[in-house]
Amino acid sequence: MLRLATIGYEGATVPGFLATLRAADVDLLVDVRAVAGSRRPGFAKTRLAAHLAEGGIDYLHLRALGTPADGRAAARAGDRAAMRRIFAAHLATDAAQDALAHLATLVTAGRRVCLLCLEAEPAHCHRALVAAALAERLPVAVVHLHPADVAPDPDR
Repeated sequence: MLRLATIGYEGATVPGFLATLRAADVDLLVDVRAVAGSRRPGFAKTRLAAHLAEGGIDYLHLRALGTPADGRAAARAGDRAAMRRIFAAHLATDAAQDALAHLATLVTAGRRVCLLCLEAEPAHCHRALVAAALAERLPVAVVHLHPADVAPDPDR
C-alpha cells in the first residue's frame, strides 16, 4: 500500500519539524497552504524550501489545494463545519482536482510525500480532507505526523 503523511507546524521549531520529517523518511514536502507565508520564523515558503533542501527534502507548493480565504476565516472563527463545507466546494473545482491528480502521480511514482499546513491537529485542518480525497483515488495509508518538539493536544 502507498503511504501519505501529513504534518502541521503550529508550535514547532524548524529543527523539530525537520527531525520529524527525516524520521518519517519523507523526501517531498507538499505545501497545501493557499498562502505559503508564515509569521513563524522559518516556515514561509522560500525559507522553508531552503531548510528542507539542506536536509535533502524537496518542496512543492500546490496552492490549488489550499483553503480559500472564506474557509480560512471560518477556521479562525472556530467554525470547522463551515471550513469543511467551503473546502469541499473548493476541492470540486478543476484547479483543485488537477492539483489532486498531480499529487496522486507523485505518490504513485514512489515519492514519500508529506502534506503541510499550519494547524497542529489534523482533524481540525483541511490537509486531512486532502488526504481523504487522495485515499478515495488510491490505496493509500495516511499517517499524521506531529513535530518532535510539539506534543499533540489531547483536548483539541
